[in-house]
Amino acid sequence: MPELPEVETTRRGIAPYVTQQTLTGFEVRERRLRWPIPPEFESTLLGQKVSHVTRRSKYLLIHCEQFYVIIHLGMSGSLRIIQDATPPEKHDHVDIMLSNGYRLRYNDPRRFGAILYSTGDPCQHKLLKQLGPEPLEQDFTGDHLFALSRKKKVPVKSFIMDAHNVVGVGNIYANESLFNAGIDPRRQAGSISRNRYQRLAQEIKTVLSTAIEKGGTTLKDFVGGDGKPGYFQQELKVYGQSGKPCVKCQRTLKEIRISKRSTVFCSRCQS
Repeated sequence: MPELPEVETTRRGIAPYVTQQTLTGFEVRERRLRWPIPPEFESTLLGQKVSHVTRRSKYLLIHCEQFYVIIHLGMSGSLRIIQDATPPEKHDHVDIMLSNGYRLRYNDPRRFGAILYSTGDPCQHKLLKQLGPEPLEQDFTGDHLFALSRKKKVPVKSFIMDAHNVVGVGNIYANESLFNAGIDPRRQAGSISRNRYQRLAQEIKTVLSTAIEKGGTTLKDFVGGDGKPGYFQQELKVYGQSGKPCVKCQRTLKEIRISKRSTVFCSRCQS
């Protein structure tokens, strides 16, 4: 599914085409997404001018004059900027028409995503209100993780993937960050020292920043807002590498399941 780097890549791809443009029309071909698109969506947002586009966790926020469009890509969704005359394909559920002649097109084969709107601060919306800090901002630190983890018995991998603790550390990036930090993903979150959490927080920042620079990780469905794939997959050290030699020590990488998610690690380099 699109994770934080993929969503940030999408935001950067669509922002130049959307910012300072007026929403001139809508074509909603399918309302039955994870949460149905409200019937008043089109009439409410018609004529609104976009000031800027931001991201909170894996939600894209289109800031208009009086309202906010909230978009989540779900398991397989994508947003692309297209020419106005480009015919829709299967699973192209929504077009948002812009005053510059482009369209923002939402494609979602599984329909697990969402397109909603908010009249107030979108970060206070019920879907976003309880989210933890952004991993690339200053308030996300090893001290933050250490304080939250005390007496927690869940595996550290599950702990950092919990959006109440920090947002955007999806399965791929949790695997990679824990490997780089040398931490066994099975360890109880509460058993890890402050110093090791400081290293882990820095590795999370580094892994996510690198993934954004590379345009995200292409696994199945993801492409950026410009339709181009991401290239971070070429730099994965453990995720998807089960049975291959560790890049550090050459021991065979192991794969297990933690919280039903594929987890690959090196039993020698991670402790």
